[in-house]
Amino acid sequence: MHRYILRRLLYGIYVLLGVITLVFALFNILPGDPARMMLGQRADIASVEAINRELGLDQPLLVQYAGFLNDLSPVSFHSVADPASMWYPDPGKYAPFTALLSTGDARIILKKPYLRRSYQSQRKVSEIIAQAFPNTMLLAAVAIGFAAILGIFTGVMAALHKDSLFDRLSMVLSVFGMSLPSFFAAILMAWLFAYVLAQYTGLNMFGSLWSVDDLGRGEYLDLKNLILPALTLGIRPLAIIIELTRSSVLEVLSQDFVRTAKAKGLSKFRVIARHVMRNAMNPVVTAVSGWFASLMAGAVFVEYVFDWKGIGVVIVGALEKYDFPVAMGAVLFIAVMLVIINIFVDIIYGLLDPRVRLAG
Repeated sequence: MHRYILRRLLYGIYVLLGVITLVFALFNILPGDPARMMLGQRADIASVEAINRELGLDQPLLVQYAGFLNDLSPVSFHSVADPASMWYPDPGKYAPFTALLSTGDARIILKKPYLRRSYQSQRKVSEIIAQAFPNTMLLAAVAIGFAAILGIFTGVMAALHKDSLFDRLSMVLSVFGMSLPSFFAAILMAWLFAYVLAQYTGLNMFGSLWSVDDLGRGEYLDLKNLILPALTLGIRPLAIIIELTRSSVLEVLSQDFVRTAKAKGLSKFRVIARHVMRNAMNPVVTAVSGWFASLMAGAVFVEYVFDWKGIGVVIVGALEKYDFPVAMGAVLFIAVMLVIINIFVDIIYGLLDPRVRLAG
């Protein structure tokens, strides 16, 4: 088991390194001059050169990449000889940090991963992400909860009433849900339930978790703004869970131990609850866990359409303003979350099924 966990961890590190490299390469070939974006109308040659030197943008691309990895790594190398160097451990960037080893002008320090600062607001990217992430987390959790509860119930009922009208209708809706693009689904849901049927639903086309009171009494929690984004985001996992649950239950129903349980005179409810569901839910639970990780990454379009103040809105806003550190930091944060959740799911699944450990 220890070897299996170690292999999963190493695999996650390789994936993260690949994502970091890809993100760095992608955002370094995009157009735009960060120094001029930060200075605006005040841009002059001397100021531009000073900011490029401060950001390390006057260095060769490989040196910039090494500096980027150095900023992201919890254990990083720095030179204390030149405060103007990109390798200088600036307390403003890395505070608090702990010096692990000092040799001459070189120092190895322990710090939090540094995602740099926004070109526009000069705020730390980590602070921007920390402010937006809880909204995305809540949206993804509610969406996957809705999809799991409704999907499992519908899938089980479709399997128990195989080839009935309910079964066929659920399969049609499942295929439709899987083929519906998130961006189009968000626009359709907003138009239908927050515009056409607004007088009946009372829902808003736009809005986040917190709304501003019209009477000037500050912000208040507005949970109704969560309904449409969560339902929209849950459409695709709902379709997957319905189909997966149906096929898994049908497979278990054909097993010998189920026929034996029926022959012993157990009621249909006890057979389903004690034998069928227990054996059919393993792949469904794995799918739900994987989809929860995917929803946090796939919420970008839904958040943008409904103006839900999560990481998706942060990424779109950063790309519109060429605020590359924010976009890069948000993408890397989502990648880290995906890798961590997938590793956790793999480990849990390996504990439940020894065959997975042997195959992995």
